[in-house]
Amino acid sequence: MKLAILSRAPQSYSTQRLRTAAAQRGHRVKVLNTLRFAIDLSGEEPDLWFRGRPLSDYDAILPRIGNSITYFGTAVVRQFEQMDVYTPNTANGIANARDKLRANQILSRHNIALPATAFVRNRADVRPAIERVGGAPVVIKLLEGTQGIGVILAPQVKVAEAIIETLHSTKQNVLIQKFIAESRGRDIRALVVGDRVVAAMRRVANGDEFRSNVHRGGTVEPVTLDPEFEATAVRSAQIMGLRVAGVDMLESDDGPLVMEVNSSPGLQGIETATKLDVAGAIIDYIANQVGFPEIDVRQRLTVSTGYGVAELLVHADAGLVGQSLGESGLWERDITVLTVHRGATVIPNPRKGVVLEVGDRLLCFGKLEEMRSMIPERRRRRQRVRRLPQEPIVDAPIG
Repeated sequence: MKLAILSRAPQSYSTQRLRTAAAQRGHRVKVLNTLRFAIDLSGEEPDLWFRGRPLSDYDAILPRIGNSITYFGTAVVRQFEQMDVYTPNTANGIANARDKLRANQILSRHNIALPATAFVRNRADVRPAIERVGGAPVVIKLLEGTQGIGVILAPQVKVAEAIIETLHSTKQNVLIQKFIAESRGRDIRALVVGDRVVAAMRRVANGDEFRSNVHRGGTVEPVTLDPEFEATAVRSAQIMGLRVAGVDMLESDDGPLVMEVNSSPGLQGIETATKLDVAGAIIDYIANQVGFPEIDVRQRLTVSTGYGVAELLVHADAGLVGQSLGESGLWERDITVLTVHRGATVIPNPRKGVVLEVGDRLLCFGKLEEMRSMIPERRRRRQRVRRLPQEPIVDAPIG
């Protein structure tokens, strides 16, 4: 395999470990400065130049895109994708993960548990937002922050208002997030590669510091994850479109709460804590994908008119729960189930005896109209309408 590591820090621990792991396995590997690429859109086929010369062929790339060059870096990754060069992390996945607000919106839409979060811009909306996430103390986060920079704990509402007003005056966008007291100064970093967690560590803050980042002086220790934490980490990475990711989670009284999904996780802390060859696991995964790639049938399958590929979610009220695939009637409706995704478990080419459970995601091929008819109608949102003080508050549908 010929691999390019896209990195502006060739001497960093992570880049060096990845390069060494690839070379030890007999792969040809180069570290290429992301900013030295030029995207060529003048020809019939997408192309890239590097340091003023046409780029040679590569089997795969491993993006290590820094926060300061997200826009250009993702454009380069996107060009590689259009040239059919394999990447474990797509341009869209990197961009989604880098924007904290967008990431939270995507994860929350897929029922991933997060700390209660609000995003506002008008000064008058700040205090109600703080109340909605549970009141002070609250955590204030810059959307562009990294390595714990731009994360502030505000102990009182007035302090939070003053901090947010100051940040807004400098044109900064911030998230307002519930402070999870029981996890103060501690979090979990799970390193996801493909469909599994290859290593996990607990980060513990130094002294009174509530941020547990290693760059803030935190310490690390290996940890064996509960199945719930592991499934949450894997699903979060997959939802974001990342096959290599660091998923940060808080240990709350109600289970794992995802804080962030990092598309370029550092390896030094987690390899030091766990003594595991995380870099080697990443290289092995990429090599396996180059040798036998997972085809995204939703994008690449050419089908007859009226047929296609879609993902169906098994809802509690869908009438399929507890039935086997053979009993579900899907085959009679000309729908073939290609894969069943159940939490962090993937069942390819499932047999008709597989019993469906709530939350199963079925990747299916068949008649689009039939599959469309199985999606429940979206429930109309209900708005709370305030009456006069002496009257009760009632629910009324919009429209």
